[in-house]
Amino acid sequence: MGELVMAAKITHVPSIWLSIQPGKHFGIRKPAEAALEEIGRRARERGADTFLVADTHWMNSIGFHLNGKERHSASYVSHELPHFIHDLEYDYAGDPELAELVREEIAAGGQKVRVHTYKDLGLEYATLVPMYFMNGDSSIRVLPIGCNIYSTIEENRRIGEALLRAVRRSDRKVAFLASGSLSHAFPPNEIAESLLNDVSSEINRQVDMAVLDMWAEGRTADFVDMLPDYNRRCTGEGAMADTAMLFGLLGWRDYTGKGEQLCPYFGSSGTGQVVVDFPIPTEIA
Repeated sequence: MGELVMAAKITHVPSIWLSIQPGKHFGIRKPAEAALEEIGRRARERGADTFLVADTHWMNSIGFHLNGKERHSASYVSHELPHFIHDLEYDYAGDPELAELVREEIAAGGQKVRVHTYKDLGLEYATLVPMYFMNGDSSIRVLPIGCNIYSTIEENRRIGEALLRAVRRSDRKVAFLASGSLSHAFPPNEIAESLLNDVSSEINRQVDMAVLDMWAEGRTADFVDMLPDYNRRCTGEGAMADTAMLFGLLGWRDYTGKGEQLCPYFGSSGTGQVVVDFPIPTEIA
């Protein structure tokens, strides 16, 4: 029987990649770098053999999709911000077996789902940036699931529940990563560069901070009740599908675990970012 050994909300912003490149922005995301490295260390300590990543930059418009290739190997350049992320070489083992179990469980729940193995289907940077810091030796398999930008919070709650069922049916020790921002409102072009290290709205900042308080205090029921509004009003990245999957997997309103924040909250090009590790309840581990 498989085991869920980690469930974390993580950042993937391109400025983290910029932070390790020579130049004027070198080191600007050191706390986030360290937090991602710590997630990787904890995953290994807990015996994880697969990173299951809800990737908000693999944006789907119809149904739910998994990249079930045997191996992910290529060079990546961001189509969104090619001057931030380019020439990122990667080579990770995939997990087609777990992908098929996930497909079966999502389909059993009545939702449309496909597993893909096309040779030119690469990884997106919401997977690649975290993997650079977490999985430097490529020893842990990587299985991305896309985020449907037209999906509802309720749909993604059910996806999270299906992910847990699939993990339990497997022989894997899985670290689940919800790779996406908190608030996600980009500033206008005219001021975008001035907000490299800031959030675009004080309202978004305050709501993000309230969310972090809820997570730290284990007030999950309050949080998931407001999640649809949070997604709509604070311009959720990828429909906040990754976050809904995360809490669906953890037990939704019944989850009372207290999230451990591993880096200070920070703004990046107008968006709110953080890394939080959520304890796994013994009844679902």
